[in-house]
Amino acid sequence: MTLPLLASAILALLTLGYVGVCAVSPWKSCRRCDGLGFQLTHTKRGKPKRGKHCRRCDGNGIRIRLGRHLYHLWVRTYRTGRAADEAAAKTPGANSRTDRMTAILRFALVAVALGLLLASCPAR
Repeated sequence: MTLPLLASAILALLTLGYVGVCAVSPWKSCRRCDGLGFQLTHTKRGKPKRGKHCRRCDGNGIRIRLGRHLYHLWVRTYRTGRAADEAAAKTPGANSRTDRMTAILRFALVAVALGLLLASCPAR
């Protein structure tokens, strides 16, 4: 097996694994508050107590995974385009192509922005 074929097979396997994780468990614990929903502070004696409300997860302690968020964006874009097509089919003379192109451009813009965001993050 050649190296590019092996690399693409491993990448496909990792991608399918992450898709499976996102399908089975779309939520993960918040990294900022460690899933508590608030930050821990300590009293003068060193006893832990409830601190500030976590703004990142809004106090829930869980956040949606990135892959699941992208899936929701894709579904929303698809449904917007489909609803525009159905509305255009019902009303003669309506231009659904413009609405569909707007939805496609919006999704492409989100994908490019996400790619730039992921490329700018340092590897951990």
